[in-house]
Amino acid sequence: MDVHQHLWPEPFVAALARRTHRPRLRRRGGEWVLQAHGEPDWTLDLRDQDPDARARRARDEGFDRVLIAPSLPIGAESLPPDEAEALLEAYHDGVAALPGPFGAWASAALVRPEPTLLARRLASGFAGLCVPAGALADARGLERLAPLLQVAERAGAPLFVHPGPAPWQPPAPAPAGLPAWWPALTAYVAQMQAAWFLWAARGRPLHPRLRVCFALLAGLAPLHAERLAARGGAAGHDPRTFLEVSSYGPDAVRAVAAAVGPGALVHGSDLPMAAQPRLDGTGIAGDRLRRRNAHLLLTR
Repeated sequence: MDVHQHLWPEPFVAALARRTHRPRLRRRGGEWVLQAHGEPDWTLDLRDQDPDARARRARDEGFDRVLIAPSLPIGAESLPPDEAEALLEAYHDGVAALPGPFGAWASAALVRPEPTLLARRLASGFAGLCVPAGALADARGLERLAPLLQVAERAGAPLFVHPGPAPWQPPAPAPAGLPAWWPALTAYVAQMQAAWFLWAARGRPLHPRLRVCFALLAGLAPLHAERLAARGGAAGHDPRTFLEVSSYGPDAVRAVAAAVGPGALVHGSDLPMAAQPRLDGTGIAGDRLRRRNAHLLLTR
């Protein structure tokens, strides 16, 4: 199982192309270019979004289930409710129609959350709820997300925390004169670390049964346990909290596994957004990352 890939179905691409302001898709020199707040312009290669080709690749790599996540950094969830739902409906309808081995994470508009709509989507077969880490980075965000988290917890569906902005924060400017990887190594990592610590301090006591998975090893937040203890915090790990390994290789995976235990790590690749390093030499059996731990995360 791969719990973290991205694939933009045709209805979602069309909905972005109809928009007149960010986030939106624009034609430039025969290519589709994504324009979003806080992100450099990004060229969308439609070959990467071919569901049949991606399904063949998944099967060739030994995956019999792949979960598609919404592309939260573009900020669709943070738009005004009508705009957000237009994009999210296109995403949900599109990924629901994908062939096997694909499943998907559900998303939700955050300015005015609709728990009943999320409940219907989870009941229809979506694996769980995906939220932007920026919305889970402080106590106010946790409070505003609470109605959605309660729906997931009651349904026995997990939460997937992925980089992305909060609607109650001002839109970030696009990085000027910096490498294209800049947000992924700065804003994304900071969001994931803040969400990890907020969940440990406030989220877990409020939602004791909710299984949660943090993308990209929570920005390596578990490796700050010594600093946390030095500042008066309590380090620890609970069996309902998982981390997926996208973009990291053996050194980081070994270090995080030593901090939280190998049973907390699951396989995610972030395809086609990043190349997943080989994980040989982690000391963790591939079957444990791809099957056993993922089953514990996703089993209702």
